[in-house]
Amino acid sequence: MNNIFDSHAHYTDKAFNEDREIMLGSLTESGVCGIINCGADIESSVSSIELANKYDYIYAACGIHPEEADKTPENYIDILRDLAKNEKCVAIGEIGLDYYWRQDTKDLQKDLFEKQILLAKELDLPIIVHDREAHGDTMEILKEHCPKGVLHCFSGSAETAKEVLKLGMYIGLGGALTFKNARKAVEVAEMLPLDRLLLETDCPYMAPVPMRGKRNNSSYISFVAQKVAEIKGVDPQTVLDVTMENTRKLFNIK
Repeated sequence: MNNIFDSHAHYTDKAFNEDREIMLGSLTESGVCGIINCGADIESSVSSIELANKYDYIYAACGIHPEEADKTPENYIDILRDLAKNEKCVAIGEIGLDYYWRQDTKDLQKDLFEKQILLAKELDLPIIVHDREAHGDTMEILKEHCPKGVLHCFSGSAETAKEVLKLGMYIGLGGALTFKNARKAVEVAEMLPLDRLLLETDCPYMAPVPMRGKRNNSSYISFVAQKVAEIKGVDPQTVLDVTMENTRKLFNIK
């Protein structure tokens, strides 16, 4: 397979420290044509820019993850604005709300999320949204500000997915779609038009079946494409071709 475009990865993670260059040097031989490497704090956002500048097929997203809401410098918006001036930065992310790991910082998370959305709109960039067990507040904020972007690793219901589509946003699906207990994700894939779908790894996490439990990488998206193709009754390569074009369109990658 070819035209694999990973819309959400974390190759700056320490899980890749021992063989990062070897891994990234080999992915194009496995059909990978593009990667959006996402920041989760200032340090990883800077590293994402550096990685994107080193590899032609890698692009960066810069942002503060909700788990970092109480560890963020006061001038984080100014720092992110400067980082986003780099031509390889194509999004603000990953940003959003996480009430699974951090219920103690809900107000801080919402403030952080909204300010980064406003920055993205100021810069005319899409956002990459993290939403874990915070669907209500996430949708309320998105409906208020109507940004362009994607809800990555989507874990909501098909009904919530329809609300996302009404906002003109995309939905990202990854390895979880292949898991045995993926009833909601399968229902979302069934109703989701192919032209609003992005594929992702969230690597090094969330490797799909049959690689579950291993360190994830962008080439494994082929297994997710096969699952989507099975659900939609189309060819897996068609899934990869369409989702590649979707990713290029959203992130304005020529």
